[in-house]
Amino acid sequence: MSTTTMHATQPTDRYSAAELDEFRTKGYWDQTSLAHYVDTFADADPGRVAVTDGYTELSRGELRDRAYRFAAQLQKLGVVKGDRVQVQLPNWNEYVVIWVALARIGAVLVPTMPVYRDDEVKYVIDQSGAKISIVTSEFRHFDYQSMIHGIQANTPALEQVIVVRGAATDGALSYDDLVAGDGRPSDDELGPVPSPDDLHAIVYTSGTESRPKGCQHTFGTLSYTAQALADLVFELTEDDIMFMPTPITHATGITAGLLTPFIRGAAVHIVDVWEPNDGLNRIEKYRTTLSIAATPFLQMTLGEMKAHPEHDLSSMRIWASAGAPIPEAMLRDWRELIPGCQALPVYGNSEAMVVTAVRPGDPAEKAVTSDGRSFDGLDVQIRDEDENVLPAGSEGQIKYRSPGLMLGYWDDQEKTDAAIGPDGYFATGDLGRFDEDGFMRVTGRIKDLIIRGGLNISAREVEENAAAHPSITAIAAVSMPDERLGEKVCAFIVPAGEERITVEELAAFLQGERHIAAPKCPERIIFVEELPTTATGKIQKFLLRRQAAEAVAASA
Repeated sequence: MSTTTMHATQPTDRYSAAELDEFRTKGYWDQTSLAHYVDTFADADPGRVAVTDGYTELSRGELRDRAYRFAAQLQKLGVVKGDRVQVQLPNWNEYVVIWVALARIGAVLVPTMPVYRDDEVKYVIDQSGAKISIVTSEFRHFDYQSMIHGIQANTPALEQVIVVRGAATDGALSYDDLVAGDGRPSDDELGPVPSPDDLHAIVYTSGTESRPKGCQHTFGTLSYTAQALADLVFELTEDDIMFMPTPITHATGITAGLLTPFIRGAAVHIVDVWEPNDGLNRIEKYRTTLSIAATPFLQMTLGEMKAHPEHDLSSMRIWASAGAPIPEAMLRDWRELIPGCQALPVYGNSEAMVVTAVRPGDPAEKAVTSDGRSFDGLDVQIRDEDENVLPAGSEGQIKYRSPGLMLGYWDDQEKTDAAIGPDGYFATGDLGRFDEDGFMRVTGRIKDLIIRGGLNISAREVEENAAAHPSITAIAAVSMPDERLGEKVCAFIVPAGEERITVEELAAFLQGERHIAAPKCPERIIFVEELPTTATGKIQKFLLRRQAAEAVAASA
């Protein structure tokens, strides 16, 4: 047993014997494994297409063979059950192969979205204790291999780098070399299939605080959400093809985009670079039937359909929307332009993936007025500040218990205890209310969070990094409305002198000097003499949000 498994939370640490028995006997936790489904469907029809990415396709048999060959090579590199492997790749077929390989030998996937850079990536590697990093050489004009070698030089625990789609340098290994060959290793060579209670992935939050937290998920916890989505939301069969423009290194992508279709034998088409015209052409070419993505993806799809109504989306029947409510006007346009495809809101987070969803048979107006209802075994409550459960119509904090809830934050018991109460309910920091029919609407956020196109951005992270610039005395980052992305970052800055930093200069500093992702950079700056504060010195951000919204409206 690797010593690096020492921090993993066990199901018995989180739940009583009776609760675990309920999860298993009622089928909330699938008692098999990802390998079970890969093997079952590959044995049934090895030539059937499993995954495409616009460059290549993999049949069920090819996916299994490559994944198991890669798993065997990882074992030769010293990877054992419980070891963490950080993977930062675009939506490419290789990522799916790697995911299956890690799951087969019990190594733990640590996915990292391609948008993240040096500081953010190093933090995830350090905090997770990853011993191997898998990156591409270059993607969208960024040199990931140079970045990861720089990180490796200052991270003794990171033993090896593997490079996908590019020449491996400075001691890195080539993914192509590791998967080369024919056939696949035997079960005896690969060893026993992991338990569904073993750690499957550490999915890092987008960061509602200055640093993201690693959500520990087993195959069991993820399977709860995957089964609910497959059977109740997507009504999924082997004949379906999931269209996945959302990063599969993200919580939604892993669970809804990959695991959900995989447990029902459906195929997946993944998209590495989203562009509406290309995306809709792919839907037509691959005859995809389902999708889930943040609301801006749906908005851009509508814009493309209005400009080019000749696109054929007749194969699509459901497109789930996460991250923000679907505006009524948008839903009306959607139903007019794409009548055969239902747009269904869902609500969730990295801690429990999907918590509520509107289903195909629900009243049509619920897609406008709510974020759906929960699933069997999942209890959602609206509570006030004194932990009293509130009746329908009353707004309070959304809290829930779920078989799909993470076991805890990786190596951070303090934050775990702060988030999950003694009663097992997770405090979301979101505000919401139920209607009389049991459908929930998310109404706001307690957490200081900016959601740009489905990406959670920590205001505090932006502030802490921007405050390092010499021309800034004080800064507050807030959300401002954006028609396409929902929200963007607006920075209120108290300047240090006469100099007035521009949006472009601040972005260059944050990306070049502080190494934070481009979408987190402020896209509007408002200079002020001082920030509004309470008597206790807390910044009154509600005033700043209002001012930012007024500035956006005035410039429209």
